[in-house]
Amino acid sequence: MRLIAPTLHRVLDFTTVAAFAVAPTLLHLTGVAALLSYVLALVHLTLTALTHFPAGPERVVPFAWHRRIELVVGLALGLLSLFARWGGAARAFYLAAGIVILAVSALTSPGGSAD
Repeated sequence: MRLIAPTLHRVLDFTTVAAFAVAPTLLHLTGVAALLSYVLALVHLTLTALTHFPAGPERVVPFAWHRRIELVVGLALGLLSLFARWGGAARAFYLAAGIVILAVSALTSPGGSAD
């Protein structure tokens, strides 16, 4: 059973963009951890803006591909948090971000409403 409708997924995408954009300041991330957060905010914003969500305007990226990309990114962030030589806030943030992105993608209905 999928619990998240695509319209809610889109809102959560913009929340994710905001989280990546403010994380360096709120969590005092520096160096590569901060830069990656800003880059991910821009990339996620671009992906969301280019995605054709069900019942939304026609866009370049099919919703199914959007979700697949998020699965890869979520997995990559989770692994990065475990293998990068970061500690504290950076490690916790990227692990949490990876888990949340994976969960939202996995729990989102592929069609026009939650299953």
